[in-house]
Amino acid sequence: MSRREQIQMDEREVLALLEEERTVVCATNGRDGWPHLMPLWYVVRAGTLWAWTFAKSQKVRNLERDARATLQVEAGVDYGALRGVMLECDTVVHRDAGAVERLGLEIFARHAGGSTGDLAEAARTAVTAQAAKRVGLEFVERRRATWDHRKLRGTY
Repeated sequence: MSRREQIQMDEREVLALLEEERTVVCATNGRDGWPHLMPLWYVVRAGTLWAWTFAKSQKVRNLERDARATLQVEAGVDYGALRGVMLECDTVVHRDAGAVERLGLEIFARHAGGSTGDLAEAARTAVTAQAAKRVGLEFVERRRATWDHRKLRGTY
């Protein structure tokens, strides 16, 4: 078995990592040919990553021109503890204000450690105010690469 095969993560492990972590780095194709990398908070819905961002942001302009994005979520500091997932995705931009607001509430609740029903009124008000200026991003996975160096148990 190759080292690559030894460190691959299965579906359960990938979902566990995505549930543990909070930020995804999203790479889009910039207008000048350079990759454009930005961090996003996200939620996982039925195994699919969703995020929201300002509708006028550079990443949205990039995605309108080319819907492809590469996402990376990783954890670990030392080489032997590194684990992560890289997803090549087609991105669907959602503009329905109600759907964007619900997504924003879900994202804020996830970061607060509770459900949308647990969010303070001030947080709900902030999300509602922001939702009109934002879009939802649904990342439809085409291909993935995963790694979990902990599986090597210190042998390289």
